[in-house]
Amino acid sequence: MIYYKTEEEIELIRESCLLVCKALAHVGSIIKPGISGEQIDREAEQLIRDHKAEPGFKGYRGFPATLCVSKNEGVVHGIPSKEEFKDGDIVSVDCGVLLNEFYGDSAFTFAIGEVATDVMQLLRVTNTALYKGIEKAVDGKRIGDIGFAIQDFCERKHKYGVVRELVGHGIGRHLHEAPEVPNYGKKGRGPKMREGLVIAIEPMINLGRKEITQSNDGWTIVTKDGKASAHYEHTIVVRKQKPELLSDHSAIEEAIAKNPDVNEVPVILSESVTLR
Repeated sequence: MIYYKTEEEIELIRESCLLVCKALAHVGSIIKPGISGEQIDREAEQLIRDHKAEPGFKGYRGFPATLCVSKNEGVVHGIPSKEEFKDGDIVSVDCGVLLNEFYGDSAFTFAIGEVATDVMQLLRVTNTALYKGIEKAVDGKRIGDIGFAIQDFCERKHKYGVVRELVGHGIGRHLHEAPEVPNYGKKGRGPKMREGLVIAIEPMINLGRKEITQSNDGWTIVTKDGKASAHYEHTIVVRKQKPELLSDHSAIEEAIAKNPDVNEVPVILSESVTLR
């Protein structure tokens, strides 16, 4: 069942999402070669708890950490480890928060140091695709319109692999609610969206093929061909005229701009979208 949110509920979800982005911004300010996934996880958890909230992922179906930290060929659900990040790594960080009985969710992929040119292009395309999908989340359109926009841009225009098995989702009192929001699809297909629907849109795009596999830790999803993968996510609410972002990556981008060890990943200007 799809749950549409009241304006009061939407504001509570926004508070949770903004705290998620505050945690991701802190990660963006400290991530660099020599720091580990365990360290950024520990700091993110402390920040979240200092704001009287709970990590949304820790303990969820047994997941052991606050952040999902997925490096290079890691797609999603990576467990933070003691292994230190190196120059040239890309690190996808996904974070959830539970505050005032509502969840927030967002993700960002950080590019550390001298990242290969083709990998940086993957990040730019994936970040752009996020906003192309969001643009379609308006009253009267269908879920398939979101997936088509992302797939058309990433797969057809740029020849990247669009992960099929992992999708976006509704969010509210539960971390994962209906409907599922795939990053592929056909225009005019799927559930019709109405104002008040809150969903997390999260392109997971591979530099190579779309196929994925699960690591031996039982959580980390990696690309089958070992090539890099990128992941960006916003929580948004469907509106009549244009969608409204509940998460905000601007604080993350500002933190990156001040961190000499992390590259900025702008939306591609020649393919820019109106909604940021």
